[in-house]
Amino acid sequence: MLLRRGSRAALAAVALTALTGLGITACDSGSRAAPDGGSGPSILVPGAPGEANRTLSAQEAAGQRADDDSPNAADLAYARRMIEHHAQALEMTELAPDHAGSAGVRRLAARIAAAQGPEIEIMKSWLKSHGAEADGPGGGHEHASMPGMATEAQLKKLRAARGKAFDQLFLTLMISHHEGAITMAVDVKSEGNTVRIEEMADDVVAQQTSEITRMRAME
Repeated sequence: MLLRRGSRAALAAVALTALTGLGITACDSGSRAAPDGGSGPSILVPGAPGEANRTLSAQEAAGQRADDDSPNAADLAYARRMIEHHAQALEMTELAPDHAGSAGVRRLAARIAAAQGPEIEIMKSWLKSHGAEADGPGGGHEHASMPGMATEAQLKKLRAARGKAFDQLFLTLMISHHEGAITMAVDVKSEGNTVRIEEMADDVVAQQTSEITRMRAME
């Protein structure tokens, strides 16, 4: 069973402490033999979803691979869901050139589109490199299950709005949309297994937190 990156790091630290303690005991006793692989403090390792927990000896825990970077279900679902999440943001930003009353809102929409369009292609490419499709499990039209997604009724209202009314609704919906993306990014950082997805999630948190601050100042 492969451990998530965070779990492996915690295991390594606990195992190192345990092994160090065992080594000191052996030195103090002089004549005492080193403990075998089954002795020493045991460590409970949480199982993956649907799997039972495992109990490892300190030696076994120390020997767990710490360099595995293969994607797990959380990584794949994040990429698929974020592709759809970004796609809705692009749908909203496409309205700004003709509907927005404020030049600031138009510039903001252009920046969001310029960032999230390429990110969609990066995530599609990443999925393809791992033999996964963008519309596989975890993707699809799961609007209700993704935080921050605008409803169809809200999008209809945005399409009909013009000028100042558009600006206000756009900012309200996009702030909520960004907050949802940040929630998804924070979740995958604790549930995923690959460095690349963690890096993507870090970028989302940093960029969209900054944009939320900018949008709040524009309300």
